Amino acid sequence: MSRDLESRVTQLKDVLAAVADKHAPAVFSSSLSAEDMVITDAILTAQFDIGIFTIDTGRLHGDTLDLLEKIRRYYHHHLNVVTPDVNALAQYESRSGRNAFYKSAELRRECCQIRKVEPLKRLLKGKRAWITGLRREHSTGRAALPAREFDDTYLLLKFNPLADWTEDEVWEYLHARSVPYNDLYEQGYRSIGCAPCTRPVVAGEDIRAGRWWWEQDHGKECGLHVREDGRLARAREVA
Repeated sequence: MSRDLESRVTQLKDVLAAVADKHAPAVFSSSLSAEDMVITDAILTAQFDIGIFTIDTGRLHGDTLDLLEKIRRYYHHHLNVVTPDVNALAQYESRSGRNAFYKSAELRRECCQIRKVEPLKRLLKGKRAWITGLRREHSTGRAALPAREFDDTYLLLKFNPLADWTEDEVWEYLHARSVPYNDLYEQGYRSIGCAPCTRPVVAGEDIRAGRWWWEQDHGKECGLHVREDGRLARAREVA
């Protein structure tokens, strides 16, 4: 790794160590993205006392689910996998249809609320700190993302230790350490969510162009980091 990246890795580990020591119980929510594999690797190799969970929405790509087994074999660790409420899903699909998210942004956000946001709320309950793999490069809506903030929605400290990392730095880390990652990245994907809502991107498109590509005038967010009306959550940056 380059010297600059080695410095960033040291900073990342310092942040994780401090979170584990001063803000327990802490949890890392992984979407199994490339960014999240950087943090997963840092937590598991250093054995920080930070829980790691991922949400199986029920509509993930097979390649994404395969990564769970790669993680188990590589780190000898089972990630905590949480799932949506089956009754809420059944009601949504019965009322609106299994693929209703294509019909409107409102129905798409409702689907995300059931499949992602509600499971997240369950996992964050009782926690003092939440770690994410968000980066400022992801979208214009995340351009001012702080490295540390107080989340007014979930009422806990939220750490975004890769906020100022570039996409190239993420991949330099993964390749240098032979960290497992989702095979879909080799097929043109740059941001990976549920299978019906994600497609590869072409040269010149931004990172999240493949997410909910049929929506033109709505933010490309699933709701994990926004309010229920779809607007970006306003969190207070803290020192």
